[in-house]
Amino acid sequence: MAVIALLARASPLAKPSLTLPIRAQIRTRQLHLQSYIVTPKELSNALTKNVPTKNAPGRIVPLCAAWLMPNDPQGRTGRQLFQEKRIPSAKFFDVDAIKDHGSPFPHMLPSPENFATAMQKIGIKKDDEIVVYDTQELGLFSAPRVAWTLRVFGHPAVHILNNFRLWVQQGYPTENGKMEASEEESSDYPVPSMEAAKVVHFPEMKEIVKDQIKGNSQGIQIVDARSGPRWTGAEPEPRPGLPNGHMPGSINVPFSELLDPNTKTLLPGQKLRQIFESKGLDPEKPIVNSCGTGVTAAVVDAAMSEAGFGNPENRKLYDGSWT
Repeated sequence: MAVIALLARASPLAKPSLTLPIRAQIRTRQLHLQSYIVTPKELSNALTKNVPTKNAPGRIVPLCAAWLMPNDPQGRTGRQLFQEKRIPSAKFFDVDAIKDHGSPFPHMLPSPENFATAMQKIGIKKDDEIVVYDTQELGLFSAPRVAWTLRVFGHPAVHILNNFRLWVQQGYPTENGKMEASEEESSDYPVPSMEAAKVVHFPEMKEIVKDQIKGNSQGIQIVDARSGPRWTGAEPEPRPGLPNGHMPGSINVPFSELLDPNTKTLLPGQKLRQIFESKGLDPEKPIVNSCGTGVTAAVVDAAMSEAGFGNPENRKLYDGSWT
């Protein structure tokens, strides 16, 4: 069927091999933060416990994941927003740079080697406790994708701030300007293994959709996080040349419906569960989250984590998604 050929072809990934010794080491020390989704107050309290040295073990590191759609009216970049306002001591993860540059698709996962090189340049260490956050304007958008990426590459302690808009509104400190050379640092981040079981690639996705068309989906649920009009095909895709519409059998769960309309924070877990159930999703069946390029699909994944919806081992993300 023609729609099958329109699905993004993801690059093959390495087989999973959990870095158990590193994870065991993390469990021997008390983490500053216990939940995947954390509040501004929780992050602020944790930051006060940081040892003021770059080489201190077990640091809390705010990681800005600011990213904007390619059709942003002002043509801004995530790095610009990071320089305009950020959490003090935060580092920046460039979503458009830390990817598979050999792929024609926008945000495919980098290789383990390239991921390690990026972490080294940013100055993140394996034992750092990372709190990923978004822009004040968007609230929650690309941070879950970066947090998911860190988890795919086995980083032991990862959290998402809920969210930077509240951080600012509640009066927590911010800074601006370019990072001084003296503030930049590198690390010896090791080349990780990849937890490929968290990722769906094109050949597997093609077979899942074929089964959906035949009515033999084996219970696999495809979730599409794009807006309703994009999902139905009533609105064009923001990237030129892409077809409109959706994968056969997919269920539309716009990520915006999972956020508070005013604060853009993730809704409470019980409310999120109600939304998923209202869409007809079954927590007992496998779920593949998708979107435009694999960014906001991770918002749905984070929301499912917060809601305790389904088995995390049965949730995957289609890297590349509609592109």
